[in-house]
Amino acid sequence: MPPKQQLQWQRRRDQSWVGLTDAELLNTRFRDLGLSRVNSFVGPDVEYLYETLERRGIRFKPHVWLSTEWFSPDGIPGIAIPFFAAHPRLAQLETRQKGEAEGGNRHWRRRILRHEAGHALDTAYGLRRRSDWRVVFGRSSKPYSRDYAARPASRRFVQHLGHWYAQSHPTEDFAETFAVWLQPRARWRREYAGWPALRKLEYMDRLMAEIAGKRPCNTDRSIVAPLATNRRSLKEHYRRQGPSEDLAEKRYDGLLQRAFAPRSTRPKALPVSAFLGQIESELKKPVLRRTGVGTYLFVHVASTLRRRARSLDLVLNGNQRDAKKSAIRLYEKVITDLLQRNRERYVI
Repeated sequence: MPPKQQLQWQRRRDQSWVGLTDAELLNTRFRDLGLSRVNSFVGPDVEYLYETLERRGIRFKPHVWLSTEWFSPDGIPGIAIPFFAAHPRLAQLETRQKGEAEGGNRHWRRRILRHEAGHALDTAYGLRRRSDWRVVFGRSSKPYSRDYAARPASRRFVQHLGHWYAQSHPTEDFAETFAVWLQPRARWRREYAGWPALRKLEYMDRLMAEIAGKRPCNTDRSIVAPLATNRRSLKEHYRRQGPSEDLAEKRYDGLLQRAFAPRSTRPKALPVSAFLGQIESELKKPVLRRTGVGTYLFVHVASTLRRRARSLDLVLNGNQRDAKKSAIRLYEKVITDLLQRNRERYVI
């Protein structure tokens, strides 16, 4: 983006509520945030998505609006983006309230946008109605399951978002495959060589070549649950949502608590969540070497442990050298447990 345009974005992003305390901000209504796509941090990311689609010859540009969560409505070829992805101050509040802000940085936002664009494009061109789509991905009418059993070792699905999301439903499999295909400078043919998932990517490549230059058949520009008309306060929103931690993630709380200390015993010690983030790149090589797993599984475990350590408010209980050794052992135990519990479901 040219410097002049960047400056314009910066000026538009100024908001009066940025300096409010968390308590004051929680009492603010969504509609009073005064946010829109064009005056938010996510604006350039949406434009980047449009440019990426255009470079691939796709004429479709999903319309985008701000809401309370990420979603692409059934029957409407558009994308709703959560309020906390629109500004760092709101992402900070989301992290304190929920443990993590999904799409809280540019790289993560763009990954999610590519995924949601897959859903929107599927709707825009009616792709799920095609018989070849059903052969490759399955029936879109299959019921969703919130507690699907992921298969960490499966090579039948691409790996884009966390939690092996492509395995959750045929439409998510399509959206994840599209996101991998659309990623700029992607080397999916090399990265997925020998995987059954490569056939899905090759199908996607043929399908996108077929619709390149064509106008979508569904051009519905409706907006669902827009932020601009939401009279609910942020406090009400979080109260209605309730706890966000998955029971499966809490499974490892005991390991974390044995390896580290509660903040009450060492108030000035370094938070474990921050420490694990700092040393993640150092841990990756020894953990991958000793466990034999892939990067995707390591990243999943790393993000899970950081979230739980933050929720438990744990800190280091010794020097950083010893803490690093404890962290390596912790990662190994969690990965081993995850693999053992899923071994019978592996589909190589």
